[in-house]
This record gives sequence, structure tokens and C-alpha cells, in this order.
Amino acid sequence: MDKRIADLKVKIFADGADLAGMREMARKPFIQGLTTNPTLMRKAGVTDYRAFAAQVLRDIRNKPISFEVFSDDFVEMERQALEIASWGQNVYVKIPVTNTRKESACALVRRLSARKVKLNVTAIMTPAQVGNVVAALDPAVPSYVSVFAGRIADTGRDPVPLMAACVELLRPAPAAELIWASPRELLNVFQADAVGCHVITVTHDVLKKLELVGRDLEEYSLETVKMFRGDAVSAGFQL
Repeated sequence: MDKRIADLKVKIFADGADLAGMREMARKPFIQGLTTNPTLMRKAGVTDYRAFAAQVLRDIRNKPISFEVFSDDFVEMERQALEIASWGQNVYVKIPVTNTRKESACALVRRLSARKVKLNVTAIMTPAQVGNVVAALDPAVPSYVSVFAGRIADTGRDPVPLMAACVELLRPAPAAELIWASPRELLNVFQADAVGCHVITVTHDVLKKLELVGRDLEEYSLETVKMFRGDAVSAGFQL
């Protein structure tokens, strides 16, 4: 069966921290939100967190954007979360599901959600973590529950049934949406859609493959053959 982007119900969010790339993605109608994190920001050369966020929010005002706290202390994490939340109505605050000492962030999630802070609880990898987070959320406050399906797949586990189970776990929190995070290939977009995930975050590199959706496979085969032939000629290989 042919796959078509237009048929998808899952929302596609662009994941990145390159300002030019974020602007480009935000202009695309099929991109419905954006996310970033400290690792992506560091790779993009960001050194001033506030200045970077301010520039992003000047340029992108009509789509949700997630910015992450970076403290390992819950008191300081809460202070950072409240500041980040004050930056704009379209801002979601990313809170890791634990700190580096494996202490649950659910108490902090409960406090922030009670104050109507829109959260994106991140780095989740188990249904038990999802259940605990959902129990801590205010069911009426918009939020994201971000499960790293790609990293789960990296461990040799099939993330599809796990993500389907997580969709059901979100039922008690109708304002919360499940994110399929860290996808490894474009196929994951269609897998996320099939199990009922609300959102998938996709890096710019994977998003570039959207033009391949529905491609005739025989034509794609021929293009691949031509690529191998062209590279061999360009390299001047001889036998």
C-alpha cells in the first residue's frame, strides 16, 4: 500500500537547534511544532541559552516549541522551568523524567503542572515511567510525554508494541500527547501514526527524506545503480 504524508494523523515536529534550519522547518505547513535540547544546542554552537531562545521565539510565534531545563537539582530545575515558561505562550518546558542520580522528577512535574506550566517530560523509555508521569500531570493542562522510541530500538527491542501501550496509558490525561522521540528512519513516522501516537519529533536529516515517500521502487533502484556507477567513474577505479 502506498504511503502518503497527506494521510497522516500524527503531527510532525522538527527536532534541531540550528536557527536557520528551525526557521526553514517552521515555514513548512506540515511541521506543526519544534523541539530542541541541550545536546542539539551544543552541537549547533549555541553558547547563550537565553539569547538563542529569544531569537527563536522572535522568529517562530505560532507553533509550539520545547526548551529544556539543564540543572540536575530539582529546586534549580523548577526555577529554570518557571523562567522558560515565561518566555512565550507557545513554549513547553522539557523536564527529564529523572535527574542523573535516577531520582524521579514526578514531584516536580506535579508542582509545575499544578501551576499550569505546559510541560514536555522527556527521556522516557518504559511504560512504568509513562504511567508515573501521567499520574503527576494535571489532566487539563496541555503537555507532551516524550518516549525515546528510537533509543529503545537501538537496544534491540521493538518499540511499536511499547508505544501502542503508551498511547493507552495516556487516556487519563486527555490534554497530554504522546511523542515518538528519536526516530531513526522515515518509516518511524508511519509506525507512530499507525499506533496512534499524537506527535513524532524528526531531525532535519530524516525530514529531507520526505520527498522519497511513495517513490517508485524500480526507479529508485535505477537511481541507486547510477549512483554506484557514477561514484566508481569519479573515483577512477581500475581492475
